[in-house]
Amino acid sequence: MLAHLEYDGPTSINELAARLAVAPTTVSLMVSELSRPGVLQRTADPADSRRIVTITPAYAAPIGEWLSGSAPAWERVMRGLDPAERATVITALHAYETALEQAGDQHRNTQPR
Repeated sequence: MLAHLEYDGPTSINELAARLAVAPTTVSLMVSELSRPGVLQRTADPADSRRIVTITPAYAAPIGEWLSGSAPAWERVMRGLDPAERATVITALHAYETALEQAGDQHRNTQPR
């Protein structure tokens, strides 16, 4: 999703869903998760008032740098998967992220203050 936003610019949820071959609700949930820490933002398209998604300026350079090395490989891998397989990958990555956050919380909670 970040690669599409980086290379294609501001995009609607439905357009992202079509490109990723997942349901719009899945993309909406992903956008919500990335909006909380300020990575993405939703704004109104001045042309037709639809909600569009953009990468925030604070994250544009780091995301562009990260994608420059890995986007082609991710795109090649994801393109070869059917929608259910892509959904599994996204679910696994989300679970991994949650586990990392929990491990970080546990580590912070065991540190002397």
